[in-house]
Amino acid sequence: MDLIKKLWRARKLILVVLIPLSLLPLPLIHPTSEACCAYVLIVTAVYWVSEAVPLGAAALVPAFLYPLFGVLKSSEVAAEYCKDTTLLLMGVICLAASIEKWNLHKRIALRMVMIAGAKPGMLVLGFMCCTVFLSMWLSNTSTTAMVMPIAEAVLQQLISTGVADTQGDSETVEATEDDCLSDREENLEQNQLERLYRRDSCMKQELCTLTELPTVETNGTGRKASKASLGQLSLKQTNGHLPSTAISIPEPKKEKESKDSRYPTKRDHMICKCLSLSITYAATIGGLITITGTSTNLIFAEQFNNRYPDAKVINFGTWFIFSFPIAIIMLLLTWVWLHFLFLGCNFRETCSLSKKRKTRREMLSERKIHDEYIKLGPISYPEVVTGVFFVLMTLLWFTREPGFVPGWTSLFEKKGYRTDATVSVLLGFLLFLIPARRPFSRAPRTPARDGSAERDPDPMAPMITWKDFQNLMPWEIVILVGGGYALAAGCKVSGLSVWIGRQLEPMSGLPPWMVTLLACLLVSAVTEFASNPATLTVFLPILSALSETLQINPLHTLIPATMCVSFGVMLPVGNPPNAIVFSYGHVQISDMVKAGFGVNLIGVLVVMLAIMTWGVPLFNLTEFPDWAIARNVTGSL
Repeated sequence: MDLIKKLWRARKLILVVLIPLSLLPLPLIHPTSEACCAYVLIVTAVYWVSEAVPLGAAALVPAFLYPLFGVLKSSEVAAEYCKDTTLLLMGVICLAASIEKWNLHKRIALRMVMIAGAKPGMLVLGFMCCTVFLSMWLSNTSTTAMVMPIAEAVLQQLISTGVADTQGDSETVEATEDDCLSDREENLEQNQLERLYRRDSCMKQELCTLTELPTVETNGTGRKASKASLGQLSLKQTNGHLPSTAISIPEPKKEKESKDSRYPTKRDHMICKCLSLSITYAATIGGLITITGTSTNLIFAEQFNNRYPDAKVINFGTWFIFSFPIAIIMLLLTWVWLHFLFLGCNFRETCSLSKKRKTRREMLSERKIHDEYIKLGPISYPEVVTGVFFVLMTLLWFTREPGFVPGWTSLFEKKGYRTDATVSVLLGFLLFLIPARRPFSRAPRTPARDGSAERDPDPMAPMITWKDFQNLMPWEIVILVGGGYALAAGCKVSGLSVWIGRQLEPMSGLPPWMVTLLACLLVSAVTEFASNPATLTVFLPILSALSETLQINPLHTLIPATMCVSFGVMLPVGNPPNAIVFSYGHVQISDMVKAGFGVNLIGVLVVMLAIMTWGVPLFNLTEFPDWAIARNVTGSL
């Protein structure tokens, strides 16, 4: 047993050593470029899927194995680790650092929740909308980490003001006056009976100890129990005496469950589950909308542009036009699915905006959200600057090369020199220069992370510092993306991608939509157990070769696979947002699997609908494009 325990503890180290040694005969027996490249690809993929070593460290494997096996020169491999998308990501992170530093994300989230209200259904929808909006520009992990503390504060307010019986959830503000009158009558009746019982207690000592047990409860369960017991007492009353056989002591089980349980009612627990899961799913949906929304979009864009340099079809505008309807449809269907799964089908009760149907606890929750928003104070000068940069960056991305009209790049003489990264880096650089203090202001303020304002000793302190940028910059993702580029370059130079395409020729009889559906199902299944960037990096070269072999537009398979790789929503290990939500303890793995399966199915169906409808005219998917024909001919020579 000790030996087994030691081997289990060292399983990752054993895997790191055994995998390269067991696969070593492949390049030794067949010393070709294809075999050597396949060896590096398999070793790196196994490291990524098993996570035996950190993802960033595993991405460095091609940097030393490709030169050792003679696939690529060291200088050629090094050039793959820093691309245009790296600069794009750095500029976006500068803006994200400013948003987080000046609490603009919290103001946006609280304002949207205030608009939605505290009804469970509308509360979930409000949090989903603000999470989707933030996840468009920030990473999914950062968005979830920002929004979950706000949602947790709202949930704790719901729990603290909750009643212990389910009937309390349906009480409305209109019934509060009747409740107060009934409470007064119950208290009056209880006081009379207590005086009557105390007068008789001197003659029956054993009954005195029993009367100390039942007490008047303030919550719904206690009040209901007291009414039942008092009713029995009044019916058995004869000649001013309370015989011992007539006394009914309330069952303490419900009270004990109410104290020991974290949630007052099962419905409260369901609301916590629904709201928690909705945030991680909304973060995933929001990441689909923009190229910078998630790392997998960046990996696809860079690998596609490297493999097909003549294809000028993927940019911020075209991606947004294709993915925004997908996100809207997925958002609504996911909300309906979660509502049905955890809150039931009574949408009228949980989604009503009428103030007359609000319960006391919902009013208290709205007051709590309003108080949190008031703590932020009036909108500050740095928040205004950050918001202006946010809008400006978006407009410049959209108008660079919109396609239907000339963009602002047409103002320059040389074409093709400016990309989305140029805009993001320029605006990100300006954030290091612009002072956070309002011009001619006497009282500069520092970021109100804890709600307090302090004097800034430096009146020219910039909007963000390098430390703020470093705290958010995901260097591991940058290296991981670079490792994917290196693997793709090795597959292209060695001819491995062409060999893989030839092995997939038996699938040529399938229609394009069937090939795309199989690719989506395969990718979405693998990504439940492996990291999203690693899964996509492995599958992109294979799907590209498959599309070229079958004479299908590569975008027909690559775009759906890129989107479906983000649907690792069934397990906590599927992606970091799932792990963050799971750590709060409201959901169990069975809840995540049950809800995630429906979300995964919704995502695959919506993506297939998009690629078969509005994706066809947008990307001209009905024919094999010239840029893919040129790439296919060059690769076969």
